[in-house]
Amino acid sequence: MADMQQDLRELYQEVIFDHNRHPRNFRAMEQASHAADGYNALCGDQLTVYVKVQDDVVVEASFVGHGCAISTASASLMTEAVKGKTVAEVEALFQDMHAMLTEAHPEDRDFGKLEVLAGVREFPSRVKCATLAWHTLHNALAGVRDTAQTE
Repeated sequence: MADMQQDLRELYQEVIFDHNRHPRNFRAMEQASHAADGYNALCGDQLTVYVKVQDDVVVEASFVGHGCAISTASASLMTEAVKGKTVAEVEALFQDMHAMLTEAHPEDRDFGKLEVLAGVREFPSRVKCATLAWHTLHNALAGVRDTAQTE
């Protein structure tokens, strides 16, 4: 059992490293219908999340900025995960991700690739890095103009 957990941790770390080294959807989006900025004072992570919503469905998501490996990987994974979802589904995913990272794993949710971020909960100082992109996405979709922060 311990070997399996170690293998899983290594796999999760590799996915995070891959998304940090080669972030998906890392670009500004000129035709975004929604955008917001985010800043994590603890780590210095800064990003802008762009979303294109058509008929209440996220058809495109991207981000630009700089930050630690967890922040960048989380933003990259997030932009992949929200495409094709309704705004309500994205909001529910935001709530479940926040719960997974700060409280307990929601039992009835299959997170797919996002599951790799679950281990961050063991490192409280890194939770803010993992949640920054999600808070920024939430602000973008809600039309909040203030910079999203994890404080």
